[in-house]
Amino acid sequence: MKVLVTSSRMPFTLALIRKLASAGHEVWAADDYELAPGSHTRYAAGHYVTASPRDDTEAFVSDVERICGEREIDVLVPSFEETFYLATRYERLSEATSLFMSPFQVLARLHDKASFQDLVTGLGLPTPATHVATSDAELRELCESIPRYFARAAFSRGGVSLLTNTGPLAGAVAIEDCHPTPEGPWLVQEFVDGPTVCTYSAAHEGRVTAHCMYRIPRQWKHSTGIQFESMDGTESLRIIEKIVAELGYTGHISFDFVVTPDSGLTLIECNPRVTDGVLILGSKELAEAILEPKPGEIETVPEGAMIQLDLAVLGDAFADHFRHLPASFAELSRIHDAGHGWHDPMPNLYSALALAHHERASLAEHQKLFVAMAGDISWDGQPIDGMNDADKAFMASLERSTTA
Repeated sequence: MKVLVTSSRMPFTLALIRKLASAGHEVWAADDYELAPGSHTRYAAGHYVTASPRDDTEAFVSDVERICGEREIDVLVPSFEETFYLATRYERLSEATSLFMSPFQVLARLHDKASFQDLVTGLGLPTPATHVATSDAELRELCESIPRYFARAAFSRGGVSLLTNTGPLAGAVAIEDCHPTPEGPWLVQEFVDGPTVCTYSAAHEGRVTAHCMYRIPRQWKHSTGIQFESMDGTESLRIIEKIVAELGYTGHISFDFVVTPDSGLTLIECNPRVTDGVLILGSKELAEAILEPKPGEIETVPEGAMIQLDLAVLGDAFADHFRHLPASFAELSRIHDAGHGWHDPMPNLYSALALAHHERASLAEHQKLFVAMAGDISWDGQPIDGMNDADKAFMASLERSTTA
């Protein structure tokens, strides 16, 4: 098959491109960022630089549409939040190629953490008691009423801007710096004790076709994961299958859970996009799950598979007054890098250039690294130019109540 993968700047997108190509497919990469590492892998048949999804949505969609026509693309596979911008032209793009993604309203319902909580509560799935703040006063009142709380924006990602009074991130974000609005609310939840685990799944028309659950032994500054280990995903699969079936979902879908001593897995949030689980899934399994799913089969990963992002681990080794240096070098010799065995050096060069660029941007604008990296391929619930009336009405209909 001929495949177009977008947002090739992300580390997991590079893995996606390599794995789809190594399974025998012709893969083209696209991003609005010229230095995107995934655009420079030898596994890509070629790459395109597009317009910005956020800043010039119509031109971006037109670029993708044109590429699909020029290269006779069989399947468009978005990998990050550019999916939302593409989904505002879902019917139009469906005429150009097959889409491994869901319509905008399905994606928005999952990405908006408030509406996601409504969905999973209605399905009877385990999730913390959740409240929604739409003003500074409501946020402060809710935080004062919950002894141990955990709060974040309804539209957020990558462990960014987490407001809590419990755990290692307590006090990292000041409540004075958080400003909920009706259009951009914040969720306040009871803090759930236990380790966080993540999942990545692929789905077609309401059926899960691949599934991986993993823990993150190491993070970049308590936010973005840089080291991953697969786990038994049986329990999480049962939960996710209910959500996927309810929505008739197609595309990548990822979840965060907390493992509690008494009740097992508790749902925290959903990311309807690729996450680092694709680093662990095998090439053949991932490609079949996305492009050629077999009826009744779910591709999975055995427990104990480990992988890491060596460049990020090395960078982390020299952070925080070299505190992580001894452990980092031990892990660099013991755990394989995501690029191990691919014999594909160019993305490493572009990853170093991109990391330096994004790190400078994050320091200059006082942002976390993942925020700078996501840049204009992220979507935070703001109006999208060219959105149709039905999607506008859906966004306006999302209820903001004090309890989700």
